[in-house]
Amino acid sequence: MTGLLALIVVILFVVTLWQMSKIFKLSQFNKKTNSENAQVADDKDNRINGKLMLMFITFLYAITIYCFWNYSKFYLPEPSSEHGADYDTLLFISLALIMFVQVITQALLHYFAYKYSGKKGQKALFYADNDKLEFIWTIIPVIVLAGLIIYGLFTWSDIMNFEEDEDAIVVELYAKRFGWQARYAGEDNILGNANVRFIEGANTVGVDESDADAMDDKITTELHLPVGRQVIFKLRSQDVLHSAYMPHFRAQMNVVPGMITQFSFTPSKTTAEIRDTDYMKDKMATIKEIRKEKNKASIAAGDGPIDAYDEFDYYLLCNKICGASHYNMQMKIVVETQEEYDAWIATQKTFGSSIAAAQE
Repeated sequence: MTGLLALIVVILFVVTLWQMSKIFKLSQFNKKTNSENAQVADDKDNRINGKLMLMFITFLYAITIYCFWNYSKFYLPEPSSEHGADYDTLLFISLALIMFVQVITQALLHYFAYKYSGKKGQKALFYADNDKLEFIWTIIPVIVLAGLIIYGLFTWSDIMNFEEDEDAIVVELYAKRFGWQARYAGEDNILGNANVRFIEGANTVGVDESDADAMDDKITTELHLPVGRQVIFKLRSQDVLHSAYMPHFRAQMNVVPGMITQFSFTPSKTTAEIRDTDYMKDKMATIKEIRKEKNKASIAAGDGPIDAYDEFDYYLLCNKICGASHYNMQMKIVVETQEEYDAWIATQKTFGSSIAAAQE
C-alpha cells in the first residue's frame, strides 16, 4: 500500500510539473507578434479538462469510500463513560452533514465543469444578481448551522455543567514535563491546598503541609477509578500548558499553569470488560502479530526482543506538544469495581505519612 501511494505521489508530481510548464508557456508572449496570435485554450482543451474533472471526482469518491471501509478498524470503540454516547452522536451528526454537503456540491461542481465546458461561439448564461437564489443558499446554511450549534451547546452544557453526586470522588491530575501524578482526596473528600511554591523534597506536587485537609490526601502514579461512580477531576500544571486526554472516555481538558481547570465523567466500562470485547480482542491480536514480526527483525539485527504488550489498558495522555518527550507523557488508568478500588486505595500512603517518613 505504501508503495502504491508513493507511486501516485510521483505521478501527481510529474503531472503538476507538466501543467506548470503549460501555464508558463501560455503566460509568455512573443514580442514579435501581437496578443491576438497568443496560444489560447480551444474546444479540445476544454473537453479534455472537462473529462479530467469527472475522472478526478470519481477517483476522489472512490478513495474516500475505500478509506472509510478499510480504515474503520482504527476508529475508537464505544465510549467507556456515560456522557460519551452524547459526544459521539454530536460528532457523527456533524460529520454526516459535512459529508452530505461535500458530496453534493463537489459532484455538481465537477459535473458542471464537464457538461458546460467552453465551446467556440457559446456564451455562458449568467445572472448579474438573483435575490431568490442568494436567499436560498444563504438561509439554508444559516438554519442548519444554527441548529447544529444550538444542539452542540446543549450537549456541551450537559457534559460540563454537571451536578455533583453525593458519593463523587475528587481527584487531582497534576501535570509536569513529562509525566502525570494523581492526588486523591482523603476520607473528607476534600483536596488540600496546593501551589508550585510548596514543591520541595518529597512534596512533589506542591501540597500545602500546613493545611489539615491535605494530610489524608493520597498521591499516586497510577489512576484507579471505580466503575459507575462519578469522578471530579481538578487539573493543575507545574510548568507549561498540557492537556489531559482520555480518548476512550471522550474526555479532554487543558491543564493550565497558575489555574485549576475541572472536568467530570462517570466510567461505564471496566478495564476487564473492554478487554473482553470483540473489538479489543481483534485489535490486540493485530498488535501481537505486528510485534511478532518486529521482534524477528529486532532479534535478527542483534537488538534483542522489544517490550511485550499483551493486554489493553486505558491511558491518560497529554494532547499538547509540551516538549521533546511529549509523546511519552502518559499514565495508566485502571477502571475496576468498587470493591477492587476500595482495596487498592486502602494500600496507598497518605500525604501526611509520606512527609513524616521523609523527615525521619
